[in-house]
Amino acid sequence: MEQPLDVPELAAGGFTLRPWRLSDLPLVREASEDNHIPLITTVPSPYSEESGVAFIERQWSRATTRAGYTFVIVASSDRPVGQVGLWLRDLAEGRASLGYWVVKSARGQGAAAAAVDAVAGWALCELRIPRLELWVEPWNTASIRTAERAGFQREGLLRSWQQVGDERRDMFMYSLLNDER
Repeated sequence: MEQPLDVPELAAGGFTLRPWRLSDLPLVREASEDNHIPLITTVPSPYSEESGVAFIERQWSRATTRAGYTFVIVASSDRPVGQVGLWLRDLAEGRASLGYWVVKSARGQGAAAAAVDAVAGWALCELRIPRLELWVEPWNTASIRTAERAGFQREGLLRSWQQVGDERRDMFMYSLLNDER
């Protein structure tokens, strides 16, 4: 069996990215109350302590199974405010994808943009991944701004690309190439 991935701590502007801890359960609880986060992630809804612990253990297992790196976004006040992940499912094809979310009480402070920029830079420069991808629903202007601030370029609209809740949804495809950093 291969060794688990070593999830590092990364500086991200005024934020820090670090591995998940059981002390992050309040973050999971707040995310579970969001109207959108549980639809597009594995954040449990409704929340219970048991389901919150299982969520955090799943994040740890991503490194153990080499599926990817998942980080908690931590504000300078030491408050966890979100998650960013680098998913390696398509690494053999020279691609990885990013996903991110920030709880409602911490939005508008640049956490997602700082986190995506830091993980993208690390993935492209340190891990030497040739291509990063991410997908954003066309209505999600904040996430679109986040992707574009981190240097991602929109490639097009993927019609009925992803199941979100009870329906298939269109997604904008964004990419960032290794030679663009």
